[in-house]
Amino acid sequence: MSGLIDYAGLFPPAGLDMATAVRNYANYATDDHRRLLNRFIVPVARLEEFEEAAAPHLSRSGTRWHLSVLAGPCDMEAGVSRVADFNRRHRPGRGTGRASIDVIEAKSTTAAEIGEFVRLRPPDVAIDFEIPTAADPSPLIGEIARSGGRAKIRTGGVTPDAIPSVAEVVRFLRACARGAVAFKATAGLHHAIRGEYKLTYAPDSPSAVMHGFLNVFCAAAFVRTGIPATDAVAMMEETAAEAFLFDGAGVTWRSRRITTPAIKAARANFSLSFGSCSFTEPIDELRALHLI
Repeated sequence: MSGLIDYAGLFPPAGLDMATAVRNYANYATDDHRRLLNRFIVPVARLEEFEEAAAPHLSRSGTRWHLSVLAGPCDMEAGVSRVADFNRRHRPGRGTGRASIDVIEAKSTTAAEIGEFVRLRPPDVAIDFEIPTAADPSPLIGEIARSGGRAKIRTGGVTPDAIPSVAEVVRFLRACARGAVAFKATAGLHHAIRGEYKLTYAPDSPSAVMHGFLNVFCAAAFVRTGIPATDAVAMMEETAAEAFLFDGAGVTWRSRRITTPAIKAARANFSLSFGSCSFTEPIDELRALHLI
């Protein structure tokens, strides 16, 4: 689970201000479960605000912060230029050089949009393409494979209709596996195991059945080994935490088994991370399950 969680505290349902989100990330980067922490997620339009809020933390940090930037929907070229400027200002060896943007996340609905972002991409910056998944995403994933990019799936939101079906998620995972395209997930994965939960932190929040991040990432690892879609769907629908058995040699789900090397390969090259507006909530659930 190393580097599993991208911290997205700026986004709903948390919706924190920049100073609080940055302070949280600085604290998480030094706590006992820091190995699970991955990138700080920030919109490209708020990079200057991030720099101001992060400056005192970066000056004290013993490690380099890695950022993933959400590109704006309009001017791709201007957004990419801001990313390149940020990385020049913060390159190693400079006084401010303790942060870098190594991922851009961009919503793309056409092959042309994917191609344009790839053309503009700064050196040493990966692009995660968030694509629609209600229809078969295979054509767009094929274009992402040809471009050398990565895919991104939205797995939830603050309303029930924002949660994609199990079949939709499995179809996405299988298309990524066929195309050898790595992916990340975002939204709606605060909880380890699939179940009914409140969608926001408001007292009157609606509830809905949400995907569990253990379901998604275990299913992804198994899909990469070629299990049938029916088994992947059943794994995604699993609501019993005890059905997932973890040991030093691998993971067993029901009658299926995957080895630790296969899991490591999936995490390195396929199922990269998920964005969450809470870092503590997933950690608390993993601790309650005695998995960390």
